[in-house]
Amino acid sequence: MRQPLVFFAALGIASGVVLGVPLGVTTANAADKPIVGLITKTNTNPFFVKMKAGAEEAAAANGIELRSFAGKIDGDNDSQVAAIENLIASGAKGILITANDSRAIVPAIAKARAAGLLVIALDTPLDPATAADATFATDNFRAGELIGQWALKTLGPKAASAKIAMLDLSVNQVSVDVGRDQGFLKGFGIDLGNPAKIGDEKDARIVGHDVTAGNEEGGRKAMENLLQKDPGISVVYTINEPAAAGAYEALRSVGRDKDVVIVSVDGGCAGVRNIKDGVIGATSMQFPLLMAAKGVEAVKKFAETGTKPQPTPGHDFFDTGVELVTDKPAAGVTSIDSAAGLKKCWG
Repeated sequence: MRQPLVFFAALGIASGVVLGVPLGVTTANAADKPIVGLITKTNTNPFFVKMKAGAEEAAAANGIELRSFAGKIDGDNDSQVAAIENLIASGAKGILITANDSRAIVPAIAKARAAGLLVIALDTPLDPATAADATFATDNFRAGELIGQWALKTLGPKAASAKIAMLDLSVNQVSVDVGRDQGFLKGFGIDLGNPAKIGDEKDARIVGHDVTAGNEEGGRKAMENLLQKDPGISVVYTINEPAAAGAYEALRSVGRDKDVVIVSVDGGCAGVRNIKDGVIGATSMQFPLLMAAKGVEAVKKFAETGTKPQPTPGHDFFDTGVELVTDKPAAGVTSIDSAAGLKKCWG
C-alpha cells in the first residue's frame, strides 16, 4: 500500500515572521551570538523540515542564533525577499537560502552581500550560481542521471519504444528543476537540446512535460493531463517523491499502476517506504540535514576569520552527495536497497 506523503497546504504566513518576529529565535544571550538566517522554499515539505532541524542542531552546537523563514508556497519569491531584508536590518552574518525563484531573488541577494553577509545557496543554485558566495547542494543533474540510467537498464530493449512523462516542478525552470529533468533524460540516453532549458528535446519518446508544484495533488493532475495526451505512457519521471505519489494514484485509477516505471528524487522516509511497497521504482536520495549543518558551520567560520567556503574539487559547488535507492538493482548502476535507505532517509 502506498505510504502517505505529508505535504500539507502552506500556512498563510511565512514560517519566519509572526508580528515581525522570526520563528525559531532563541532569545537567551541572543545579543552575544552571531545571527544566521535560514530561508527555505516552504515550511511544510519534509525535506525543508529536515533542513531546518539540521540548521538548528548545528546552530546550538556552534553558539549561533538561527532565524528561520520560509515562502508561503513553492514559487513565493516575495516572502523570501522580505526575509533577506529583515536579516540585513538585523545585522546577520550570513544567509542560507533555498530560493523559490533562483533568478528573481538575485537582486535581494546582491544587497545582502553588499552589506557584508555571507550568502550560501542550499539545494537550489542561484541563476547565475555566482550570485551567491557558495552553493551547498546535491548534484541535481547527477541525481537525475542516476534514475535515468536505472530506468534505461530496467526497461532493456523496451527503452527504445518507451513513452515518457516528465513531471517537473514549475514553469519558472529553477536550476534544481532543470538539473534533475535534464539529468534524467541524459541518463536515459536522450539527446538534450539546451541543457539549461526544459522541454526543447526532439526525441519522440517524450510524451510531454507538465508541472506539479512538487506536491501530491500536483503530481496527480499532471499525470492525468499527460495520460489524456497518451494513455500508453510507460515511464514517469518526477521532480520529487510527493509528485511521484500523486502520479501513482492517477495511474492506479486507470489500472496502470503495475506496468509503469516511476522514478524520483529526494530520499524522504515516506518515499523510501514507497520504494519498498513498489510504488516508486527508484529514487535518488539527497541529504538536507548535511547541507544546512555545513552551511551554519561555514557562516561561523566566515564570521570568525572572513574565510569563505570552497567548492568540492571538480565542481563549482560543495557536493553533499547522492545515492540511488531501489529494490530492483540494475547492472552497472550502483544502488542501495530500501532497508538501507530507511536508515539514511529524512522526514
